[in-house]
Amino acid sequence: MAISLLKGARKKRKTTRRVSQKNHEPDISKASELDGPTFGRLKDSCYNYYRLEFKGADYKRWILEYCKDKPEWKKHIKAIGKNPEWRFGCTLGTSCRLLNKGFPSYHKPYADHWLELPGTMGEIKPMEHFIDKHLNELVETGSKVIEEVKIKEEKEKQLEARKPSIQERIASQSLLMMGAVDDWLDTWSENPAKFDPKGFRISKHLNDVKCTQAHARRIKEWYTDEIAEFTEVLQPPSKAQREQMPEKERDWAEQLIEAYADYDKKHIKKYLEALTLFMGACDIIIDTAKANRKPRKRIRSKEKMVAKLRFKVNDEKFQLASINPQEIIGAEELWVFNIKTRKLGRYIASSKDPLHQRREGTGLGVKGTTITGFSTDESIQKTLRKPEEKLKEFKDAGKIKIKKFLDEINAVDIKLNGRINPDTILLKTID
Repeated sequence: MAISLLKGARKKRKTTRRVSQKNHEPDISKASELDGPTFGRLKDSCYNYYRLEFKGADYKRWILEYCKDKPEWKKHIKAIGKNPEWRFGCTLGTSCRLLNKGFPSYHKPYADHWLELPGTMGEIKPMEHFIDKHLNELVETGSKVIEEVKIKEEKEKQLEARKPSIQERIASQSLLMMGAVDDWLDTWSENPAKFDPKGFRISKHLNDVKCTQAHARRIKEWYTDEIAEFTEVLQPPSKAQREQMPEKERDWAEQLIEAYADYDKKHIKKYLEALTLFMGACDIIIDTAKANRKPRKRIRSKEKMVAKLRFKVNDEKFQLASINPQEIIGAEELWVFNIKTRKLGRYIASSKDPLHQRREGTGLGVKGTTITGFSTDESIQKTLRKPEEKLKEFKDAGKIKIKKFLDEINAVDIKLNGRINPDTILLKTID
């Protein structure tokens, strides 16, 4: 932490709250009579006003109003209206609003003035030139939405005509399971400031609707793109990086920046946190099912060895699930985490098989509720100060990084005693 060299308490900066001016639109009634410089200032003030005082829903309404009065665009209103709200940018919306109110599309004195300004490039063109370009794009994207909906409806008709497959039934069941979750996530759009990412008991809901690992996998697929989108919004590419991108990628990045320009980043972080918690709840279901999966060939000796072992199957707070305890038998390492003490531990076998084949007499073992066959000198645990962050790093760590994971934690080494209790998560085994 940086140390301040200033003496005394820091005074809070007084801030003034901006008052909405929605009912005080700029007066453009005499715009055509203005000279070039004055017209330019009026035009700039209009764009700034509509950018600050209105949002995507308003821009969309103005654009559709503009299209209704234009025969060449009236026939495309349906396609244009199918676009999501964030595609209707403030520049396009303001341009349509101004023309709807009688603002000159082209002002000769301003066009001449523009050419005289230092550093300006190109000629001023009628506003329709800009509007038509972007309306064509909206027609294209909206037509794709209509086509996708059409294809979806056709598929649904086909599904009604035949018996659904297992995958189709899983998809259908997953959609029903997601109803309450989607309703909760939608509250973020209504009021991002009041949205609580922990305000919905996701794990309880998934258990109540009997969500299986197959449902959880399908649900995760649906939200992968959304998570990627919001992650990019929080970490957008710089202007220099965008210039190096292919045109489509650059357009997408710029559209994202414009779409979420009016949103506070801390509000976006809350929505991303909610999605992350949701995905974590799905992971618990998947990992728990994986751990409880019976081996094709049942090894009764291992089952007997771990029968009395008492451990934590899964934990919602840290979004963890234990491995199958049978994996401990013969392993060279076992990683554990106590949810109460926040201690991350690593058991290292005192006798290792050089061929890593888990031959009898090597590796770790289990007796009752205790781990056996570990090195008392090498097997240690450390207390995690920020367990959520460190456990996420642990999950993502590769073979090389995991070897030094405990060494990089700044905490006191505590020797492990081998005892496993109901607060212990069996994280991972390594051969």
